[in-house]
Amino acid sequence: MNGAPPFRVAFLFNHEAVHQVRHTAPVAARLARYPGLEVAILSSSAAQDREARAIVGDGPGNGTVRFRMLTPGAIARVAGPLLSLAGPFRRIAVLLHNRRHLAGYDAIVVPETTTMLLRDAMGVKTPKLIWIPHGAGDRSVGFRRIAARFDLVLVAGPKVRERMIAEGGVEPERCRIVGYPKFDTLDPSSPGPPLFANGRPTVVYNPHFDPRLSSWFEMGEAVLDWFAGQDRFNLVFAPHVMLFRRRIHASVEHRLLRWRGEVAARFRDHPAMLIDTGSARSTDMTYTRSADIYLGDASSQIYEWIARPRPAIFLNPRRIDWHDDPNFAHWQLGPVVGDIAGMAHALDAAQVSPDGYAARQAEAFARTFSVESVPAAGRAARALVDLLESSVRRPGEGMA
Repeated sequence: MNGAPPFRVAFLFNHEAVHQVRHTAPVAARLARYPGLEVAILSSSAAQDREARAIVGDGPGNGTVRFRMLTPGAIARVAGPLLSLAGPFRRIAVLLHNRRHLAGYDAIVVPETTTMLLRDAMGVKTPKLIWIPHGAGDRSVGFRRIAARFDLVLVAGPKVRERMIAEGGVEPERCRIVGYPKFDTLDPSSPGPPLFANGRPTVVYNPHFDPRLSSWFEMGEAVLDWFAGQDRFNLVFAPHVMLFRRRIHASVEHRLLRWRGEVAARFRDHPAMLIDTGSARSTDMTYTRSADIYLGDASSQIYEWIARPRPAIFLNPRRIDWHDDPNFAHWQLGPVVGDIAGMAHALDAAQVSPDGYAARQAEAFARTFSVESVPAAGRAARALVDLLESSVRRPGEGMA
């Protein structure tokens, strides 16, 4: 880059779970191949660090990426486990404790929006902040006005870009379509390994954690009971990884607070049920590739599911008026039911007409994900280089 001092770019993973890592780590590996760049992966937990190393690798084949662990301050380390039960206390503490280090980068790439606190409340003004959303779902929380504060937003496809501009207020020139870097790590359309040996079709139940939108709080146990009492289907219970990370779930957006509850032992011991409340397989597309029928509510994993169109059923126990609401666009991809009887009927229908929504799902996938010959990580890396080369550097001015 014209012999100038190297640009320093950080990929920050600052979360309680590992599900965000695959959305940006492939970009770090590709970006490190550009000359004149120093690329670092900063993780706030050992699990995130391991996941990032597994994706990027430590060898020269993926360029030179440095890995560093970030920790919160001493007081936060003691109080964090308790205070984080209902909110992102530890994430904020990590940002605050490491703000001077973070201020030394030219750009920070993140899969979430909490990092904007660096600029808004912690005096870290110089680094460019780039957001690559960790998913391509429809929930309104993904299109808040905070999106407009990022210097660059890299999105999966036209559906997301249109809403980022219209609802998030992102300037069109700051919102680029690059595809879905997570798909660079594994082909989502390839069938996964069988999860059971009994020959039955397998259903994956994937409830979200949002206390208003999730079916878990209203009917989750009833769903598990129904599957435990029949002999036609296997069930994988693989909720969004955050559902069982906290005992209390608060939705600021919907002003609702709910207690999560537990999974009864009788379900964990059932031979035709697999209970996974947060392993690596619940984030690496194992279940969305291996199951035959999707059962869910608000999780963006439905869009990973339809890479290979198959039956999907959506649970609406709160009787939300979802028609013509863009936040529930994915509920157009299968029948929407409000109770166990409706679920049972939809499962029967899925067996009779498994391709009933295939055309609609294929159309939604094409609108959600841009797929080109250049992998998504390469397109995202090029967008980052364009941003860096067009910026005016001010060394030593990271803190206000």
